[in-house]
Amino acid sequence: MKNTSLSPKKVIKNQVPSWQVYCKEIWHYRSLLRTLTFRDLKVRYAQTSLGLLWVFIQPLITLLIFTLVFNIAIKIDTQGIPYPIFAFSGLYAWHYFSLVVNQGGVAILNAHSLVTKIYFPRIILPLSKALVVAVDFLINVLLMAGVMLYYAYTPHKNLIYFPLWLIALLVASLGCAIGLSALSVRFRDFQPISRFGLQVGFYLTPIAYPPTLIPVQYHLLYYSNPMAGITEGFRWMIIGGKLSPYVGMSLGVAVGIFILSGWYFRKTERLLADIV
Repeated sequence: MKNTSLSPKKVIKNQVPSWQVYCKEIWHYRSLLRTLTFRDLKVRYAQTSLGLLWVFIQPLITLLIFTLVFNIAIKIDTQGIPYPIFAFSGLYAWHYFSLVVNQGGVAILNAHSLVTKIYFPRIILPLSKALVVAVDFLINVLLMAGVMLYYAYTPHKNLIYFPLWLIALLVASLGCAIGLSALSVRFRDFQPISRFGLQVGFYLTPIAYPPTLIPVQYHLLYYSNPMAGITEGFRWMIIGGKLSPYVGMSLGVAVGIFILSGWYFRKTERLLADIV
């Protein structure tokens, strides 16, 4: 008698791997991450007349403009802190954030020929931009030290918290860059929106002025900008003082953006090669 029973069926599902598996995969492709980073560094600094010197000039010019406008013309009260130290202690954190968001947000779009040809974790592209911009950040740290030496200013003992605030800066920067890189592939309008958002965010972040100039009733809205609290934290490390109780809110928003961006990126990653 013929057996008519059905054999078991195997169902293959296109599931998103767990974070543990995904992190192992990124580590497996670390050589590609290293190659992309060194390639971008070479292209960035070898094909310009000023080269690495431009990384020094740009923040110094910005600091000079800030000093002329906010210190000499408007006379912002910095409570006895030399204004260049006050401004630059927040500027170098924002500079890293804006560069990572600008370059990381278009990382997948600019690498469309690579994305459509071979498989690798696409998140490596914005991660490589964050590593490239780290060179700018390190140079800005040296400039910050140079400004303090010029004014014979001794940093506050809060400087020991630098690694913690650096992690917060990385979380905020990568969170925005990773989310924007995925959104920009599907919705191209996000590129001009992000550029405009960075311009607005620059003035809504306490870089050139102290956050005490913002009325207390608006602090809840003001510190919903993650870089408001992070920039204040970087300044607090250098000059001391008290942190606003709303700084924790900024850190929470940064972590929330990072988690949401990571979730959205992994959800849409397998479709990026088809629509880039």
